[in-house]
Amino acid sequence: MGNIDTNYCYSFPAVRGQQAGKPFYIATCPLRIIPKIFMYDEEEVPAELRSQRTLNKSRIPEMTRYLLDSPDDYVFSALTASVGTDVEFKNSDENPNLGTLVVPMDAQILINDGQHRRAAIEEAIKENPELGQDNIAVLFFVDEGLKRSQQMFADLNKYAVRPSSSLATLYDHRDQASEIARYLAMNAKPFIGFTEFERSSVSVRSNKVFTLSGIKQANRTLFGKGSKEGFSEEEKTKAVAFWNKVNDNMPEWQQVQNKTLSAPEFRQEFLSAHGIGLQAIANVGHYILELEENEQNQLLAKLGKINWLKSNPAWSNRAMQHGRLSKAVSNIFLTAMQIKREVGITPTLEELEKENKLLNA
Repeated sequence: MGNIDTNYCYSFPAVRGQQAGKPFYIATCPLRIIPKIFMYDEEEVPAELRSQRTLNKSRIPEMTRYLLDSPDDYVFSALTASVGTDVEFKNSDENPNLGTLVVPMDAQILINDGQHRRAAIEEAIKENPELGQDNIAVLFFVDEGLKRSQQMFADLNKYAVRPSSSLATLYDHRDQASEIARYLAMNAKPFIGFTEFERSSVSVRSNKVFTLSGIKQANRTLFGKGSKEGFSEEEKTKAVAFWNKVNDNMPEWQQVQNKTLSAPEFRQEFLSAHGIGLQAIANVGHYILELEENEQNQLLAKLGKINWLKSNPAWSNRAMQHGRLSKAVSNIFLTAMQIKREVGITPTLEELEKENKLLNA
């Protein structure tokens, strides 16, 4: 690395490290220059010459909104880039691995990881230039050409595993549907102590019954909410009251809570121990919540009279397909239709048509 003309360079405070025998640098860069140094022009670069997947344009507005809506508490992880070998590292006197990374303005820099963050930063700064003062960490690998960049992209993404939807729900404090699911898991009788917080399914021997993501979905159904809609405090209170009332009318739920029935046995035998049961009850609940309290109580009382055993022929082709539970949207609807009949709710003509169509499909 020879000396370079620093008049046409970017200088970043950086730490030098070594990986696989090659130097890399962790630098802090002001957000405002991220769009300038990371050119991203996929139209001109065919896939085999790129080191990235093409930009998924639909993700950018969402990420941009996130930056703009939470300028005081957003968090963006480091970008990873490959830079040509013509960079210079000026180390400090005290420590040979602390110093300044000098990158020529015309250096070719390829983003290996973080292109959507880069695009969102560019858009957000247009709307709120003050964000440009913030910094982001950039991990620079000194690149020996494109082949290495493509391999880096493959390696970086090969071992990135998406968190389960239950864990994502547990940790997402911005999403109100997740917020209310966590609240119910701690405060509503059927869920206290019986919620699987980390996985999207309950393992066979687990002493848990419902998943956090299942509770979140059921709640959306209960209030007829889309995936982007929030919840009011009143709905939060309503939800706890509803699930507590359902609990009072579900003998098997109570047996599990009183330890007279084990959770694994319950799940093995009963439809009401699964996400589809919860969703279908929520589907019927959406209708029940519109009624006067007296009527609500009468209908909910009939839930306990239903035969929730998976072996009940009434569930065949509704919740059960070829002897197995099915969580498909159509199966949830068909199961809810059966519950409506059993508690004495008259289905609408539209619902009957849809049911016929699905059962004869």
